[in-house]
Amino acid sequence: MSNEPRVRIPAKPDFPPSYASSLVSSGEPLTASPPTGALPVLVATETQTQAQAVRSSASMAVGTLASRILGFVKAIVLGIAIAGTTVGGIFESSNYLPNLIFMLVAGGVFNAVLIPQIVKASKQPDKGADFISRLLTLGISGLLVLTALVVVLVVPITSLTTAYSGKSLELAITFGLFLLPQIFFYGLYSLLGQVLNAHNSFKAYAWAPVLNNVVAIAGLLVFIVVAGSSASTEHTVDNWTAGQSWMLAGTATLGIVVQSVVLLIPVHRLGLGLRPKFGWRGTGLGATAKIASWTIGTMVVGNLSFLVILRIATIPGADMPEGVDPADSIIPSVYALNRAVELYIMPHSIIALSIATVMFTAMARAAASHDFSKLRSSLSGALRTTGVATVFAGVALIVLSGPFGMLFGGNKEFAGRQIAIVLAILAIGAPFYSINFILNRVFYAQENAKTPFVIQCIMVVIGLGTALSAALLPPSLIIYGIAASYTISNLLGPVVSHLFLRAKLGDYGGGQILRAHMRFLAAALVSGLVGELVLALFGGSNPEGFMWHSILAAFLTLAIVGPTMAVVYVIMLKVLRVHELDDIAGPLLSKVRSRLSPKK
Repeated sequence: MSNEPRVRIPAKPDFPPSYASSLVSSGEPLTASPPTGALPVLVATETQTQAQAVRSSASMAVGTLASRILGFVKAIVLGIAIAGTTVGGIFESSNYLPNLIFMLVAGGVFNAVLIPQIVKASKQPDKGADFISRLLTLGISGLLVLTALVVVLVVPITSLTTAYSGKSLELAITFGLFLLPQIFFYGLYSLLGQVLNAHNSFKAYAWAPVLNNVVAIAGLLVFIVVAGSSASTEHTVDNWTAGQSWMLAGTATLGIVVQSVVLLIPVHRLGLGLRPKFGWRGTGLGATAKIASWTIGTMVVGNLSFLVILRIATIPGADMPEGVDPADSIIPSVYALNRAVELYIMPHSIIALSIATVMFTAMARAAASHDFSKLRSSLSGALRTTGVATVFAGVALIVLSGPFGMLFGGNKEFAGRQIAIVLAILAIGAPFYSINFILNRVFYAQENAKTPFVIQCIMVVIGLGTALSAALLPPSLIIYGIAASYTISNLLGPVVSHLFLRAKLGDYGGGQILRAHMRFLAAALVSGLVGELVLALFGGSNPEGFMWHSILAAFLTLAIVGPTMAVVYVIMLKVLRVHELDDIAGPLLSKVRSRLSPKK
């Protein structure tokens, strides 16, 4: 369905699969490659060199990669704590709500609209200090009111967005009280992050989620030590305690708090002298509000549809008989969907999101200068550069869905298989999600929020139609049906966005982009075939095979099969003379070498 990062039911802080934001999450463009295949032109300011911009993108990618790795660790630990339990599904649906409500009301404005306005204000003699002070004052005040209102209404909100009842509903409400305050801190993180990005300061924004994951992991480890793992202790709604809620949900919120508050340091270092300022007439915020109104409409339309999807996704858990261990059932829950979304969204978060965040400022400047040639070349280069990673990732996730599922299944083989099936379905649409994300960001760079609203309306009709169809399936197939609805939307999204963008921007190198992706796909399919052969040695096709025995067995399988596929893919790209490989690998390798080289 579309958000890097970034709607879940996905991982935070990334946005859900159907957002043209990024999503979410967890902030969220672009490049331009000349026909010769040289490095992309990533100009972040009028005076910034190509190499500097590439390094900025690489730094963001490294930070995002570190965050994603820790996010995987967190998911593994979470699986050990509550995978395969009724409580696990309830926590997942509750943990999703703050992200959804924030994106519903303000996320699109913060992530897509503010940078062009801040860039304009930065040309003023005070470098935009007055505008940014008033903007932050308005945004923070609004977030406080919104968060307080949502917390007060936690009971009707939880009842409306889930299918739970009885003690399950009571526990969901309790989790909500701990988790909904995250809305304010998601907003603060986005506001401060956009101020930093507009001033070409990207590193802190990319690395802050690392602290979030560290705090969350620590909280989960405390939970396991004190309350026990899901394999050793039966966690149910009947024996759940307030202390367990503090350890599980309280530390999850604490991580988001740390992630946002730490950005106050680099914002202070900008030297803008920001302070609370009320009174917004004549400040230019009216123009921002006009653009924001369309973006809010886009978010409302998209996220209201996800409220429906969330309720559908909780049907299997609500229908679970009391006292039955979900791990012994054939019915997958929201937990399986969330873990699979976290996995399939990772290539987008690391590659497309990093390039997008660095390039959005440059695109806004090009659009303001009516330099559409630069916009077109940037878009073409971005799609080809990101495609090198996302096409391979899609194939790799399908091949490795089994060991990945087992990795996050909490040492429960059946839970691992559920995640694997959902992941394989989602992975088909992974490259298309990134394509659609990049296409939509071009509209926002031109301060055109109306067209994404129209596109979102079209995609919502498609998404709701497929999701409601999934609700008609037997409970054991509903989660798989929702995953299929995401994939269908991801496949159709770029088609719809392309038609609108082509009409406004003209030809942006569609033939060259398509030919490049065909080469990527050919190389990925060869690596996928080799991966399947190696996977068979680990019992991939055998229900009693080695990789299904434990988390450790799954990790060892991934550690061998994954790199093998990557090596074969790189070799095939070299054979096919794919120059975009250097565009994406060069900056990352340069960043790693600079970290490893001794300081003089």
